[in-house]
Amino acid sequence: MQKLLDILASGIHDAKNQLFQAESTLIEAETRYGIDLGEARYAIEAAAQRLSRTLIAYRLGRHDQALAIVPTVVCDLCDEVALAQRHHLATAQIGLEVDCQAFDEWPLDRDLLTDILNNAVQNAGRFAKTCVRLSASTDDGGLLLRVEDDGPGYAELPPAGGTGLKLAETLAALHTRHGKHGHLHLDNGGPLGGARFALWLP
Repeated sequence: MQKLLDILASGIHDAKNQLFQAESTLIEAETRYGIDLGEARYAIEAAAQRLSRTLIAYRLGRHDQALAIVPTVVCDLCDEVALAQRHHLATAQIGLEVDCQAFDEWPLDRDLLTDILNNAVQNAGRFAKTCVRLSASTDDGGLLLRVEDDGPGYAELPPAGGTGLKLAETLAALHTRHGKHGHLHLDNGGPLGGARFALWLP
């Protein structure tokens, strides 16, 4: 079984490389012909990120990849996610609000958290009517990161989890400090009336 998983991981690496080559081709076409292929590039980048999440989940599952915990300015993290997602959401006529009330640095795995929040914002954008909100605050001695939308909410709770959701749960639990573990909470009926993704880190 482990050999099969290693073969699948190798195949995912190859698929990611092919996606990067495709993106390079699109960038060249944009430059040569003066056309905007931003949405096509976004789709390629999103697919590559999903493959990356699959690899990370695989490695974390094997316990051979530790988190890279570094002090991170939380507002910078939120701004990075907003920069990556705002244009795509605007194309679908969805606004993105950012409300960062966590002004200090926080120890976390920045790369993985950025990927998780990007995925959460993308998912919220699929169901939102007009608005998605990304917020950060301190709560119960920890950092609370939320992604909310004004859509219909989760059809079922807990929702069926894909790779991104399972990775978010694993990532949260692996963040430990002062004897506390991070956790993920999903519910409906937040301030915007739709689904709410809440990640708490100690």
